Amino acid sequence: MPFAPDQPSAGSETLPLFPLGTAVFAGSLLPLQIFELRYLQMIGECERQGTHFGVVSLTRGGEMHQPGGPAEQFETIGSRMRLEKVERPRPGLLHIWARALDSFEVLHTRQRSDGLWLGEVRDLPPEPSLIVPGHLRYLSDQMLDALQRLQDPAMDPLPWPQPWQADDCAWLSRRWAELLPLPTAMKYRLLALREPLLRLELIGDMVSPQTPSR
Repeated sequence: MPFAPDQPSAGSETLPLFPLGTAVFAGSLLPLQIFELRYLQMIGECERQGTHFGVVSLTRGGEMHQPGGPAEQFETIGSRMRLEKVERPRPGLLHIWARALDSFEVLHTRQRSDGLWLGEVRDLPPEPSLIVPGHLRYLSDQMLDALQRLQDPAMDPLPWPQPWQADDCAWLSRRWAELLPLPTAMKYRLLALREPLLRLELIGDMVSPQTPSR
């Protein structure tokens, strides 16, 4: 990937990047333990300045830097993250909860001296709002049943705050892509696919239309 110029081009901005072995979908809550210095500094900067960071899917290298290990490489579509909660159980360790807001495309990258990646990013257009078609309504029913079982009102923050938009293809397909135990490469392909009805059709091919048990 080309390295970033000194100044972002028109319509783009510079965002700190966190390469992870997953793909994060808009609306998802991501809990993380932070202990690497570069990410401790990143989260501190986001807290002080009220800014966001980006999560991108690793294609090479590990989430934690290993001396002598392969250089990190990552995909070009990522998710903008907003901090919702930060805890400091002890010095040098953070527990954070961050919410994915929307998706962006990485145009250029550069790496700071502390190892933190910075990306020149451009927001992707919002996905269209489409009603879930009748033959896929079972995915709405099963998802509502699953969320009611998985979410406890005592959770802070709530993983899936209401209102739940189970009749919207974009929202529903993101929740399925978030919860299904899929390989990272497949999750990334679903993230990069900007057609919510097609994403939901692909998920429908993986999920049988059986009535949820009660």
